[in-house]
Amino acid sequence: MNEIVAPNTASLEESLPEVLMRLVSELHDVAYLIERIEPQVLELGGPQILQHPDSMKVLQGIDLAVQKTRGLAEFIDTVTASIPTEWKVDVSTALSLVKLADMQKALANGLRHGHSQPINKAAGDFDFF
Repeated sequence: MNEIVAPNTASLEESLPEVLMRLVSELHDVAYLIERIEPQVLELGGPQILQHPDSMKVLQGIDLAVQKTRGLAEFIDTVTASIPTEWKVDVSTALSLVKLADMQKALANGLRHGHSQPINKAAGDFDFF
């Protein structure tokens, strides 16, 4: 297997199962964030939103996105269980392509705890970027 390393990027060789489990965690976080959209759509659209076929398709699409994201996480989790911990992978190039700093940090070392956007965050709170 050929190894591609971006110029001026230090090699970050890590256990493949550990990296994949961090990916699983991020996928669960994405599913959680998507799942939170559905009640907001219903609240914004009111009860009449359920009477429109296109609205129902959007709500079904949200549900499908959550199911697919969780399915991918479970698939990777299950496959990872059979990978020897000694298998190493250089994640430096892949990490350099991740643009969200929190996600990059979580994938690099798994230090982020909880969801990327907790429910208890007050309405109107936002992060500058």
